[in-house]
Amino acid sequence: MRKILIVGAGQSGLQLALGLQARGYEVTLMSNRTADEIRSGRVMSTQCMFHTALQHERDLGINFWETQAPRIEGVGVSIAGPDSSRPIDWVGRLRGYAQSVDQRVKMAGWMETFAQRGGQLVIHGAAVSDLDYFARAYDLVLVAAGKGELVSMFGRDASRSVHTEPQRALAVAYVHGMGPRPEHPEFDAVRCNVVPGVGELFVMPTLTTSGRADILFWEGVPGGPLDAFRGIKDPAEHLSLTLELMERFTPWEYARATRVELTDAGGTLAGRYAPTVRNPIGRLPGGGAVLGVADVVVANDPITGQGSNSAAKCAASYLDSIVERGDKPFDEEWMGATFERYWDTARHVTKWTTAMLGAPPEHVLNLFGAAGEVPAVADRIANGFDDPSDFEGFFYDPEKAGAYLAGLGD
Repeated sequence: MRKILIVGAGQSGLQLALGLQARGYEVTLMSNRTADEIRSGRVMSTQCMFHTALQHERDLGINFWETQAPRIEGVGVSIAGPDSSRPIDWVGRLRGYAQSVDQRVKMAGWMETFAQRGGQLVIHGAAVSDLDYFARAYDLVLVAAGKGELVSMFGRDASRSVHTEPQRALAVAYVHGMGPRPEHPEFDAVRCNVVPGVGELFVMPTLTTSGRADILFWEGVPGGPLDAFRGIKDPAEHLSLTLELMERFTPWEYARATRVELTDAGGTLAGRYAPTVRNPIGRLPGGGAVLGVADVVVANDPITGQGSNSAAKCAASYLDSIVERGDKPFDEEWMGATFERYWDTARHVTKWTTAMLGAPPEHVLNLFGAAGEVPAVADRIANGFDDPSDFEGFFYDPEKAGAYLAGLGD
């Protein structure tokens, strides 16, 4: 039985651990927190998982919260005008519904499942020196902890990384009491509100530790008016500032948020990081090699909502590569090929995210405008969140965009 060590108990690490466990591998999972500490801690993310990523969970039989979490049936885009109007405002329908489950709920539940199924769970904040020691006892070591010292083992890939600095200041609040959008009260949708030159507000329904909730998520251009959460420690102050900025920049969203309250004392989060693609192989001081997973090696800004989706897709791709390897060694050549197989999917996410972080060119504004008039355009953009590779056909190139719009009447 092949022995595999996974460091990091997030979406990718746990999904991969449970998948390998189900296929008979001897898996050790290292986490710096217990399930109870995760469940009672601070929110970790703003996840919204689309059909393909959800299907990876279904395939493993670990979609434990699917019947409880809200079914997100659309993705809406609103672009603010200088007078707080919405010159562009539409919603596209998803072919398969999306869902969001607070990672405190999911990761704690998955961790307990892994242990109940006989997996070896080690609660320890691993350092590089630890991995140098442990690596000798395992056939493969996977690093799925996207923060801290371990990430430093994976050097930045300058050929695939556009940015060297954070492109957005991030601020999150989980709330109860959010009202529906009056124009579409009959179904749940993720709402992306763009304030040109200032940033974006995302509003999405989720399942949290206390039931259904909504996530209010500001992405502010650094140095701008939304970059105002640094140093705020009090959750109530964080929520107050969130709502104040909503009233100023997205009054249509503020109108349904006047009665909200935080889900819990750990329901806020703020921070920033530079989007980065890293080399997938980390080398240990003793000469061993480890393979980076998901956002350890491809960390995109959350503006396109791809973090948990990419983590799920990476875990599924790595699972296939490991199983297909059989009894052959997990050498550096295999590690490189395994990452490149995943990169074939991830590169589309990175390209799309990079495009959305910049000022939209005229042809993209034309696409967004057309989506308000032609439901098929809105639906195609919305479903690109599930399959970003589709944007290659119409989104980046002005000629392809023009040809697509011109052919809508055919």
